[in-house]
Amino acid sequence: MAESLILPMVRGVAAKAADALVQSVTGACGAVDNDRRKLQRQLLAVQCALADAEARSETNLAVRRWMKDLNAAAYEADDVLDDFRYEALRRDAEVGDGKVLGYFTPHNPLLFRVTMSKKLSNVLEKMNKLVEQMNELGLSVDRTESPQELKPPYLQMHSAALDESSDIVGRDDDKEVVVKLLLDQRYEQRLQVLPVIGIGGSGKTTLAKMVYNDTRVRDHFQLKMWHCVSENFEAVPLLKSIVELATNRRCQVPDKDTIQLLRRQLEGAIGSRRFLLVLDDVWNEDENKWQDELRPLLCSAAGGHGSVVVVTTRSQQVASIMGTMRSHELACLNDDDSWELFSKKAFSEEVRETAELVTIGRLIVKKCRGLPLALNAMGGLMSSKQQLNEWKAIADSARDRDEILSMLKLSYRHLPSEMKQCFAFCSIFPRNHEMDKEVLIQLWMANGFIQEDGIMDLEQKGEYTFQYLVWRSFLQDVKAKKTLDHLAELQPSTILQKEIMDKALPYESIGCKMHDLMHDLAKDVADECVTSEHVLQHDASVRNVRHMNISSTFGMQETMEMLQVTSSLRTWIVPSPLCRDLKDLSLASLRALVIEKGIFHYHSVMSNHVITYSKHLRYLDLSMSQIVMLPSSICVMYNLQTLRLNGCSFLKYLPESMGKMRKLLHLYLLGCDSLVRMPPNFGLLNNLRTLTTFVLDTKAGCGIDELKNLCHIANRLELYNLRKINCRNNGIEANLHQKENLSELLLHWGRDKIYTPENNAYNEEEVLESLTPHGKLKILELHGYSGLKIPQWMRDPQMLQCLTTLRISNCLGCKDLSTLWLSVSLEHLQLSRMDNLTTLCKNVGVGAEGYTIPQQVFPKLKSLKLELLFSLEKWAENTAGEAKNLVTFPELEMLQIIRCSKLASVPDCPVLKELDRFGSYMLAMNELTHLTSLSKLNYVADSLCDCVSMPLGSWPSLVELVLRSSTHIPTTLQVEANQGQLEYLRSLSLVNCFTAASGSSEMRLGLWKCFAFVEVLHIHMCLSLVCWPTEELTSLIHLRHLYIEHCHRLEGKGSSSEEKFMSLSHLERLHIQNCYNLLEIPMLPASLQDLRLESCRRLMALPSNLGNLAMLRHLYLMSCYVLKDLPDGMDGLVSLKILEIQACAEIEEFPQGLLQRLPTLKELSRQGCPGLETRCREGGEYFDLVSSVQRICIPAAAKTEMEEESRSGI
Repeated sequence: MAESLILPMVRGVAAKAADALVQSVTGACGAVDNDRRKLQRQLLAVQCALADAEARSETNLAVRRWMKDLNAAAYEADDVLDDFRYEALRRDAEVGDGKVLGYFTPHNPLLFRVTMSKKLSNVLEKMNKLVEQMNELGLSVDRTESPQELKPPYLQMHSAALDESSDIVGRDDDKEVVVKLLLDQRYEQRLQVLPVIGIGGSGKTTLAKMVYNDTRVRDHFQLKMWHCVSENFEAVPLLKSIVELATNRRCQVPDKDTIQLLRRQLEGAIGSRRFLLVLDDVWNEDENKWQDELRPLLCSAAGGHGSVVVVTTRSQQVASIMGTMRSHELACLNDDDSWELFSKKAFSEEVRETAELVTIGRLIVKKCRGLPLALNAMGGLMSSKQQLNEWKAIADSARDRDEILSMLKLSYRHLPSEMKQCFAFCSIFPRNHEMDKEVLIQLWMANGFIQEDGIMDLEQKGEYTFQYLVWRSFLQDVKAKKTLDHLAELQPSTILQKEIMDKALPYESIGCKMHDLMHDLAKDVADECVTSEHVLQHDASVRNVRHMNISSTFGMQETMEMLQVTSSLRTWIVPSPLCRDLKDLSLASLRALVIEKGIFHYHSVMSNHVITYSKHLRYLDLSMSQIVMLPSSICVMYNLQTLRLNGCSFLKYLPESMGKMRKLLHLYLLGCDSLVRMPPNFGLLNNLRTLTTFVLDTKAGCGIDELKNLCHIANRLELYNLRKINCRNNGIEANLHQKENLSELLLHWGRDKIYTPENNAYNEEEVLESLTPHGKLKILELHGYSGLKIPQWMRDPQMLQCLTTLRISNCLGCKDLSTLWLSVSLEHLQLSRMDNLTTLCKNVGVGAEGYTIPQQVFPKLKSLKLELLFSLEKWAENTAGEAKNLVTFPELEMLQIIRCSKLASVPDCPVLKELDRFGSYMLAMNELTHLTSLSKLNYVADSLCDCVSMPLGSWPSLVELVLRSSTHIPTTLQVEANQGQLEYLRSLSLVNCFTAASGSSEMRLGLWKCFAFVEVLHIHMCLSLVCWPTEELTSLIHLRHLYIEHCHRLEGKGSSSEEKFMSLSHLERLHIQNCYNLLEIPMLPASLQDLRLESCRRLMALPSNLGNLAMLRHLYLMSCYVLKDLPDGMDGLVSLKILEIQACAEIEEFPQGLLQRLPTLKELSRQGCPGLETRCREGGEYFDLVSSVQRICIPAAAKTEMEEESRSGI
């Protein structure tokens, strides 16, 4: 089917032959221009025969060969014509730069004319032969498909295509069944797995999304995660993804001990929370991968009671391997639901629902066999067909045995030819890969798949194409996603810097995916797009490949050797380690180069080779590289449209002559925090649509006025060094108010996000006033401003009527926010380091500037963070300056108050769920009793408070409670005498505030009985803890996980401790770390599954009943220096799978009972234990016993590393 892609290629080359830039060069020589016109005519001639050629190619090998030759010639012609186009751009740039075209240079016009005349003649000769062969083959010349007229109103009409929820039909009953199954597991202690089975295209993922987004499911589970598995069912990438989903940050673990580290990170990330994990599109039928690897790891994370994994799959085998619950089988839609789904897509104002069309439509629906994917695809197709005969022809077309695949192919055949190229190109990405919409459109543009048509420019045409493919169901799962600034990964210097970087607003973009059936279809029609895996498996030849994605360094050398035989690559996505070998490849035809997944060290290679042979390049992505300066030769990439340098944190300068790159549309500089300034005359790049960062300077041609003519920039713009603006007039020249496509504006007075002004500059208020943006901004940030007041445009509610996010920091002089709180759209507000701010909301309750001010403040605000506001003492005041306490935040859900030392109260927040209070000693806990909807409270007691009275009854919905002392002096806790149990509280963390207030034992234990439903308890740095708190712990009858850390005075002695500790019948995990004086551990309950003892330096013996713990799966001992022996009789550890003993040099041998368990272990680690290491090595007495263990940590290598570190002083 790939032949159908030749038509848009030939049409595009014919259009380029008529391009004005090409003619401006060829017109200087009559003979060359004659050849250009002849080439154009021949291209138009063969274009008219392609419809017949495609039809006959299925049975006629000669026609098929002719089409293949035509395709190669068209690509060659495109390169030749692009050479002319490049020369025109080069001449324009050099003349504009004041240079005289030289005749004794590499760009000598005479030499160029001779060389290009020969190339053009060769191409024309090939095309003449192809036309002769076309006539000999008897191909009929018909009027081929002409480009469809694309009207902007159609784009607007179908913009709702991005909302896929409206397309879901007939799955409400399935959703109710699955939701009920999930909620019914609430009391299950073991992790449950629910498979959802259905054939491809039946809507398994859609159903899982409906369940995932259901409000009952959202309220029931404390943590929800979604991972698309597809064909990669390996433990490490899957676990890393889950950890990232649970923590909402990147998971970085070294290759060494990856599984162990991931397990611990997973345990910490999930904790005691009841979680829902969706594993979408699972294909793995290897039972060992699940039962022996992933299942134990997920089970070790435990989570709260009722945690569930939902698996979507086509395979009954997968369901039987993974499921612990009865599978939910997803049937196809019935006739009525099928018709409803189809007709919603097919009929509109342009295609009316008539009796004749309904009759034919029902025939089409019947062939779709109730599969939503096929119904959506065919409905989208029919929405563009208005004639009855068109409907009849399509209804008669699907005749393949596999009617579903036939329907999808039919829908593809009726795509406009240019869109076929765009769809087929998506096969370059792996199955289930989340594609970035901006990247996808820019790659389409770079390869010439979309052309301007007089109605829309390239950007609009790309947006239209994307939305049309979504509407026709070729693309799906369209949603906003975050493009994180990964600077912290490249420069992990200090914790403070990392925290500051984490606060940087992520750049939001649109992501999408392809259904796996659509991905298969794309691979079927696109024989020019391959991945390195297919090449290495000899599924594809590289000789005629145009687009390649090398997704890993596996088989790197073999892949590079194969690529040396091709010179046709146009798109290359390649890992950075391969870049050192670029000089061995011919990249003369390259249009798009993406260097990814690593740090790009080979600056010289790039400048000497890639740029030299990349005059056709339109798209270049060097993100996350360590280059300091781009070579000046990049400025001769006159065709370049997109340059991505995100995360290049060492980049200091852009080339001085970038102003010559007039075709540049997109420049991404997110995270380029070392960039000193922009190059001079940057304003010449007046075609820019994307400019994420602008660093101004006082140097001539580097000021804010360079933004004046950049009228098209959209989305996000960060402005740095605004303190260098001399006067109001300079700011006005930026014309920010005319840049109506901007949605995010970040204003920085310094070069970085932590810049703090030293004094109040005389002109900063008028400068900020001059930077007035348009009135539809969504996100605004202001950092390092030293003015005393915010500008007039920030005081006008109508000016910021679309604003959803506002961040202000390091504005030390700013005294008030005026009536900013009137905003009816603001959802997220962060204020930090505003030393003069005394009141958050002023003029409350009276008219202000013509507006009636309601009692509700910030009516749509959902999150509020107040940090380091040392003068803030009032939430609101009236015009007389009197405090006004009767205000409410009606929709506020999350509130953080950090080091606001004068703030003594919190206003009414009826739906507040999360509160963090730290360093605000005036704000006592009893001032929070009115916040009755709290589910999470993090309260840090201050140095002036040695006792915290907790009104726990005020927070009946509390799920997580963190209490800590900010000093080394322990804080005591009190509750009311009649305080009942908190039945929803599941997680309790106590940091240096373990002890209860003095009094009777009954009063002391009354505190702990309030926590009876707690499942996870963290005790950290409680220096008053000496004996085992067994009486307190036995009050926690539901306790499952116990963590005791850095309790340096804990010795462990206590009356009846063993008997009471044994009564913790639900305890599954016990972790004790850095308790240096711990002498003994009581006998452990039989329910224990995970025991971890680390840095207990005085611990001499383990509990005597350790060997009888039949449910223990994981035993970890580290840095217990005086621990000499493991207890006898450990043959009772029938469930033990993981044994880790590290830096316990006194343990020299395993007890006899444990020796019997060694062959059944999955993992064994014994580093820093010389006696054990000797016995386990080859020739040692334990070698045969441990040889069957699946994973063994190599002690010799570890020992060598430790010795080297010791010698180097690390």
